[in-house]
Amino acid sequence: MKFIKKIVASSFFCVLFSACSFGQLTAQQAVFEALKNNYDILISEKQEEIAEMNNSWSEAGLFPTVTLQIGQNNAIQDNTNNPFTFTPGVILNQGFNPNLVANMNLFSGWQVKMSKQRLEQLEVQSKGNTAVVVEALIQDVLKTYYSALLQKERQKLFKNVLGFSSKRLLYAEIKNKYSTANSLDLLQLKNQHLTDSTNFILQKLNYENSVRNLVLLTNNSEDSAFSTLPELTDNLDFVLNLIDEKKALSEVMENNENLKNQYLSLELSETAVEFQKSFLYPTINLQLAASPNYGRFQQLSGGNPNQPSSLSTQTLVYSGNFTLRYNLYNNWKSKRAVEVARIQTDITSLNIEKMKNSLSASLQNLLNLYALRSQLVNVSRENLTYATEAFDLAQKRFEFGSINSIDLIVFQNSYESTLLQHFENLYNRIDTYLEIYKMTGKLGLTYAK
Repeated sequence: MKFIKKIVASSFFCVLFSACSFGQLTAQQAVFEALKNNYDILISEKQEEIAEMNNSWSEAGLFPTVTLQIGQNNAIQDNTNNPFTFTPGVILNQGFNPNLVANMNLFSGWQVKMSKQRLEQLEVQSKGNTAVVVEALIQDVLKTYYSALLQKERQKLFKNVLGFSSKRLLYAEIKNKYSTANSLDLLQLKNQHLTDSTNFILQKLNYENSVRNLVLLTNNSEDSAFSTLPELTDNLDFVLNLIDEKKALSEVMENNENLKNQYLSLELSETAVEFQKSFLYPTINLQLAASPNYGRFQQLSGGNPNQPSSLSTQTLVYSGNFTLRYNLYNNWKSKRAVEVARIQTDITSLNIEKMKNSLSASLQNLLNLYALRSQLVNVSRENLTYATEAFDLAQKRFEFGSINSIDLIVFQNSYESTLLQHFENLYNRIDTYLEIYKMTGKLGLTYAK
């Protein structure tokens, strides 16, 4: 039985996601946990195990087959009214006939060779299917992880804003106690405090739900009731590696798992052509057999008293036969099968070219989108600096009475929207980066026994 093997590409995550600082749950740990527990991967490994077991010369038909057949026959013959018999009366005839037969295919137009080649290709294809499942799972886990980080950052923002709002409300209530505060400002601050509290409570729920989705994706059943949730320790803002467009395009054509599986399908189609050609050749079979026969005759009634009432017989037959079979005419069915197999090969080749063009266009779009989203991150980061400074300055002026609560809330809302947009830009950049990494085959993991 094959279980999840040792992953030797863990350093990739350290470089790409800076996830080697062990905490309660890093991106790397979430991926490893999902790989260990995912049912789709376990099923794919079972299918891979089946393909490996089938990849043998015996399955291809190289070795002879030996069958044993045993027959036990019983017959009663009534010769009472038969005057032309030497055994009058009622006779019981019993026989025991074991038959041992060995069949061997001496030549079948290279069908055995093509079958073995096909089994080898199917084993490689099953491993490729497992790699596709692994890639998809890694991408889903990482996207879910960083989506949860996005919700975490939003929660921190609303918590900080709620803290600012609580301080301002407390300060206004103290001023109102001594009749130095504007009642309209106090009502406005109370309303804003309730709004900020609502935003924080709802965002806390969103964050917890996103973490639950991550735990469900990892199939971690240790705490199915979600009484405790892991703390995500990675950062949403980290340095991503630069992407070389020419190198990325080359890696897509060489490492993309879906494209590699298409090439395997082409090899299988070419093998199918050769397999169908084998039916145009004659076949030669050898059959060896050994057939002993044990018989017994017993006189049940009547008969000649001078003859024995029972008699046993025994024979042994050896045989060796060669069979030559050649299909002279079957309405050109074999030739049509060869042509159909060739057409299927052409279709597979066209699908490969179609996939290449699609991958090339999709990669170019992703690269352009990644460049655009990287620019948006830089712009939103600079915009956030100005929005933060403006909000800090507005709070100071509010404390000195230079601006009222309505003006302050305008600055606060601008600060919130700017920071929220910055978080969205960070996540969108990561999302595009993961798509490119998957397309270029870099999310594929190397397994070792």
